[in-house]
Amino acid sequence: MKLLLSSVLLSVCLPYILLAQNTASINGYIKDAETGETLIAANIALIEINKGTSTNTLGYYSILNIKPGTYTLVASYIGYQNFEVEITLEAGDRITREIELTPETYTGEEVLVTSTREKEEEKDIGVAQLNTELITSLPSVFQADVFRSVQLLPGVAAASDFSSGLYIRGGGPDQTLILLDRTTVYNPTHFFGFFSTFNPDAIKNVQLYKGGYPAEYGGRLGSVLTIYNKDGNRNSYEGSLTAGLLASRAIVEGPIKNGSFMFAVRRSTLEPYLAILSQTTDGIPDSFYFLDINGKLNYDLSTRDKFSLAFYSGLDDVNFPINDNATIFLGYGNQTYNGNWTHIFSDRVFSNFTFTFSRYFNNPEFDIASTTFVEENNIWDASIKADVEYLASENRNINFGIWAGDLIFRVTEEFDGTTSFDQRLNSAYAAAYVNNEWRISEKLEVTLGQRLNYFGNGDYLRMEPRISTDYKLTPSVRLQAAYGRYNQFLTLVTNEAFSGFDTWYTAAEGVGPQWGDQFVLGAKTIPFTGYGLDVEVYYRTMNDIFEVDPRLNDISGLAYEDIFRVGDGYAYGLEVFFEKRSGRTTGFIGYTWSSTFRRFDGYNTDLLSGNNEGNFFPPRFDRTHDLSVVLTRQLSKTWNATFNYSFGTGQAVTEPLGRIDFGGNNIIGTDLGSFTVGNVNASRLPNYSRADVSFAKKATLFGSYNTEWQFQIINVLNQRNVWFYTYDFDSNPISRDEVQLLPIIPSLSYTITF
Repeated sequence: MKLLLSSVLLSVCLPYILLAQNTASINGYIKDAETGETLIAANIALIEINKGTSTNTLGYYSILNIKPGTYTLVASYIGYQNFEVEITLEAGDRITREIELTPETYTGEEVLVTSTREKEEEKDIGVAQLNTELITSLPSVFQADVFRSVQLLPGVAAASDFSSGLYIRGGGPDQTLILLDRTTVYNPTHFFGFFSTFNPDAIKNVQLYKGGYPAEYGGRLGSVLTIYNKDGNRNSYEGSLTAGLLASRAIVEGPIKNGSFMFAVRRSTLEPYLAILSQTTDGIPDSFYFLDINGKLNYDLSTRDKFSLAFYSGLDDVNFPINDNATIFLGYGNQTYNGNWTHIFSDRVFSNFTFTFSRYFNNPEFDIASTTFVEENNIWDASIKADVEYLASENRNINFGIWAGDLIFRVTEEFDGTTSFDQRLNSAYAAAYVNNEWRISEKLEVTLGQRLNYFGNGDYLRMEPRISTDYKLTPSVRLQAAYGRYNQFLTLVTNEAFSGFDTWYTAAEGVGPQWGDQFVLGAKTIPFTGYGLDVEVYYRTMNDIFEVDPRLNDISGLAYEDIFRVGDGYAYGLEVFFEKRSGRTTGFIGYTWSSTFRRFDGYNTDLLSGNNEGNFFPPRFDRTHDLSVVLTRQLSKTWNATFNYSFGTGQAVTEPLGRIDFGGNNIIGTDLGSFTVGNVNASRLPNYSRADVSFAKKATLFGSYNTEWQFQIINVLNQRNVWFYTYDFDSNPISRDEVQLLPIIPSLSYTITF
């Protein structure tokens, strides 16, 4: 057996060993020349032989099997000047070279900023990448926000002006895996869900996998959002302070010996406004604040070994009086910690090992006429991850890894000092994956993946095959397709009004995991120089969806598996993304045509048939048409303008049909009656539309500090969109009032960089 295995290994490896002796390779990191930050998805190539690659999530690249000779090495990245150098390689050379790219700057009125995105089109199907400059320049209600920016992309719907939740391709917020530096974040929202917890000053990269994502990721039915914080400036100390109406933030970063650090903080500054409003307006919180703290420390032990430690802590604390006899206390937030070791074994093998810890908590408390109701929801999640990239050849890249951990989940409800529901679940989980990226020819690339998931609570073992293809029809047209099976062991009961009420539940014995299939077809084109056009269609299924049954008035005393309803669903859609990538005016138009449906027993049933099986209905966040327009114009060296417009089909609502009154009852002193409703979400709110504008002016303070004023007008046309309806059932006929979303809102912020 040993002889046989040795023969097999020798036959597999010998061709590569012999090839390596006669060829050369080059590898290293691509960085920002000013800060030393590594650049994710930067491109690098040898022009003469059209051979190249892109950097991974650590900014590392490797080009193998280069024949001896003299070449022009070119590197490029959005917003940076192209790098170009002539190199000479000899047989057997293994060259490590770090490349620094210089950011583009305006040097005069006639200079146009050009983009290298034409060379960066080789991205996977369903993938969108946002840069922090766009996030901070977009008009936003009081504060630049990652989730609000993501909501402008096709395929991503917003629930309302008051919700930053991500509803991607027919899935709810819990169907998107959110990773901060490879660590799961469970409910990253602030201010009742108004915006996300991610401080834009601390972010380096944001990438969204809208569907058909690779085997590296799992645990969610729909999509993946990866966010990487800055490593810190390796060349000099710098920082910034930003004062805004809702929140103010600060960041400081700089070099240490063989490394760097970054520390950022953000806190609400709304309290003075709340104090003023509370004197004239009812329903204003007595106290409110939120806080975010990010930190990261990096250390290079050698050119092959890099270490980092990172943490995040976020908290919301609210005291909210409903009336003279009722008050709500909200306390919720997230904490994450991770340690990361990156090791380069050779020019062919790159590895990354990560330890993560994540905690989510929310503790809403209701005090009504001295009677208290308290709910506690806690998640503790500790895990280890190992990821390895093996460049088997210039045409084959194999990625594999494991992710294992322990999840503790607890939900407790207490009424007037007595515990009515207490559920604590502890589950080990594990996953292993392998991806085989194979460039069959210059035109065709196929990726085969397999993921194996295990969830201990219920002893569930699930296989998830993945496949994607990329065919270069012409130099400017690429056709793509993807299929994947996905499983999800968690579910979120979400409240659109207050994210502090959101509660997580897990699969367990008798409560199976959700699962579904995704099918995606796409075409990426460059119709004109400086422009891009992407079109994708998708269809996805959702099976064994479990969520707390809304018909249960009280879950106390029930077994865990009896509190859920289980159903299924599906979604399909068409997405179009047209982008202008270069010039003083840049931006994009995103359009989505889509539908999503759910079905649960007992909902929208046919009463005449006597069958309790429900019919499909759209969830509230379903929108048939969704349109976003984003334009950025460099007016001068110091002035910049941004405009965005959003339009969407009205959301689905359930309309009441009438009320049955049974007359007075002298014993209990009230009227008895009930009202009837139509089919679930069979009606629609009016269509939604909103336009925002922003102007930014750069200047200097005392000739030494860079500053920026940002002036914004949210809902500049004062379009009073409808959030939901309220009904007066005591009137005859029933009267209906509109609860409206945001009016026109001006906003101002000031940033100083030192």
